[in-house]
Amino acid sequence: MARKLEGKKVAILVTDGFEQVEMTKPRQALDEAGAETKIVSLKSGQIQGMHHADKGDKFDVDLTLHDARPDDFDALMIPGGLMNPDALRSNDDAVEFTRHFFEEGKPVAAICHAPWVLIDAGVVRGRTLTSWPAIKTDVKNAGGKWVNEEVVVDNGLVTSRKPDDIPAFNRKMIEEFCEGKHDARKEVAAATLET
Repeated sequence: MARKLEGKKVAILVTDGFEQVEMTKPRQALDEAGAETKIVSLKSGQIQGMHHADKGDKFDVDLTLHDARPDDFDALMIPGGLMNPDALRSNDDAVEFTRHFFEEGKPVAAICHAPWVLIDAGVVRGRTLTSWPAIKTDVKNAGGKWVNEEVVVDNGLVTSRKPDDIPAFNRKMIEEFCEGKHDARKEVAAATLET
């Protein structure tokens, strides 16, 4: 793949209990496209990946949320899993970090249960997105339009449902991250955040 993302910095917001393949495969695609990726987490040290209910590998954290500055990043990717987004959405710093990307019109990619973080950040209202089907009611209750598609793009927000969707998710994520910041995205975010 051409190095379309050369010079772009991408934050991967993740903590213990993430679905491993939903972090490793998108990160690999981003790295291969030339992006500089950083794992941003709630704690320093290592975080635990999962293969569904079974423990996977541990991964080194590059920056804690305390040390990470959202202004330093061009885009945000949030993996799924069940425990990871639940822990992130319960953390004010993680929610605020996520909200920054929408306020600034920067592209965001979220897969599986990761839209939970977007719901708590207050950025779902008026957007079309997908997720793991079990949280579609949460998306609808937050004012989003939920659709059952392998990948959905809405004003710089890329969402997918599950690991099987990763190839489509990666393609659209790289496309949106390549396009970068758009003023129209900032306007959409401002309208979403006001309501």
